[in-house]
Amino acid sequence: MALTARFLVGALALIAAVPASSAAVPDSAGTLNYINRTWSTLTRSTTGCASYRSPYYHGKWVLYLPHDLPMPPAVRALRTRCDVSVLRLPVRITKLGGFQPTLLKYPGLLYLPHPYIVPGGMFNQMFGWDSYFIELGLIGDHHAALARDIVENFLFEVRHYGAVLNANATFSLTRSQPPFLGEMIRDLLADRAAFASRSAATAWLRRAYPLVVKDYSSWERRKQLAGDTGLSRYFDYGGPEPALRSAKYYREVIRFLIAHPGENRGYLVRAPRHPSAAEAARLERLSCNVRASRACERAWYGGYRLTGKYYRGDRAMRESGFDTTFRFGAFSGSTIDYAPVGLNSLLYRYALDLRAFARRLGYAAAARHWAAAAAARKRAINKYLWNSRLGLYTDYDFVTHKRSYYDFITTFYPLWAGAASKAQARAVRDNLPLFERMGGLQTSDFASGAQWDAPFGWAPTNWLAVRGLQAYGYGAAARRIARKFIATVNRVFARDGTIREKYNMDTGNADVKITYGYKQNMIGFGWTNGVYVRMWRLLRGRPR
Repeated sequence: MALTARFLVGALALIAAVPASSAAVPDSAGTLNYINRTWSTLTRSTTGCASYRSPYYHGKWVLYLPHDLPMPPAVRALRTRCDVSVLRLPVRITKLGGFQPTLLKYPGLLYLPHPYIVPGGMFNQMFGWDSYFIELGLIGDHHAALARDIVENFLFEVRHYGAVLNANATFSLTRSQPPFLGEMIRDLLADRAAFASRSAATAWLRRAYPLVVKDYSSWERRKQLAGDTGLSRYFDYGGPEPALRSAKYYREVIRFLIAHPGENRGYLVRAPRHPSAAEAARLERLSCNVRASRACERAWYGGYRLTGKYYRGDRAMRESGFDTTFRFGAFSGSTIDYAPVGLNSLLYRYALDLRAFARRLGYAAAARHWAAAAAARKRAINKYLWNSRLGLYTDYDFVTHKRSYYDFITTFYPLWAGAASKAQARAVRDNLPLFERMGGLQTSDFASGAQWDAPFGWAPTNWLAVRGLQAYGYGAAARRIARKFIATVNRVFARDGTIREKYNMDTGNADVKITYGYKQNMIGFGWTNGVYVRMWRLLRGRPR
């Protein structure tokens, strides 16, 4: 989850929700009971005061409305009820990057019309790819109305903010996150409790369809394309400026690159700590605007600053959701140079979802279009991302025209998406030992010190791997990994009554020591809850 400001919400309430007797012997009954009860603890709304409370944030609380949206009555009441300033975005936004949030005097939340689930910990917004895995748990736990609310919120984002956003906060107006909206709608339509009837669901889909098409299309804009490969890349429209408001992380990056010059892919530029006006103008071209950004001005160490190339890559990494990993160079500073396996697998599946929606709506020509789009992307995936030598799907650097040899858990995404042949799926399955550990699947086989690398594992990537293996007939492997991950969650819950955002796969617990980037292991936790519910149901032969 990439963001500039995260707010601590509900951590103490989550811990307090666990009776002392439940934190003793690992068992799924206690974990499931906790998850079921904490959906309400994790529920937020932009019209509720809980979204504007945090002991870690002391600035002005602001909620932004779309430029042309009539003032909802519940929002008008926020001003006095919650001491929140309500402002309008100065322009109508139709696409990512159509408005630069740096032009706003204050950062703030973006209005959404329905309740949503936050991950937990210090997070206080509705996040892009988190919400898919949260939705899986809500549907599995029979909270169809809340699952539909979240999908409705994403459609609202597409209509009023240009696309599904990283999060409903102003900093996200320049980037999205891994695209799961098609899958969220497919799962919602399959849940009988979400709509009064099939005809009502179809009528709803007819209204939603143009917005879903618009969201998919945002990944085919020129700057989102990976050269002439026919594939897409991650790209943030915020320009070569720091994505974070604090310079601490960027100084950490500079220190690392000075100590490891072999990892510097054009990420550093020599510059003074206190630049003159002429030097500041030079840095605006080569690095970032030290006169406009406090984080940029303070991101200096040992005679060096970071280049604009690095800042663009860093922003794109945050759109990818994998912040931080060394998968696309040190600190993923070259993210914009790669066609990623994960993103393109998701877009292949997204095109198939759109084909299914078009068929249901009777749009025959559109269905053929989406079938052709999926087929074209599958051909490109096979050409550029399948590494027959390794028996793995790997990312492709379309700038240097080289395959990556960084083993990463997204190699399982094409199986989840249905893009792999039987032979490719078998080869990926045979490489499970690269990732499988006591606690489940680790994210990579390289211990960089960052949270999205070895030995750490996360619920969403474990789930996609499990479902991918299951889809190709490797049920025993899928169930084995699901049992391992569930056991890890149970052990930690029995020990301290918490569910975490990530775990140590080597030790099967929450002993997570991060060297670079975000170092906390947040409590909650939305997507872990959702994946746990679905893994538990999978192991009991329940499809949903």
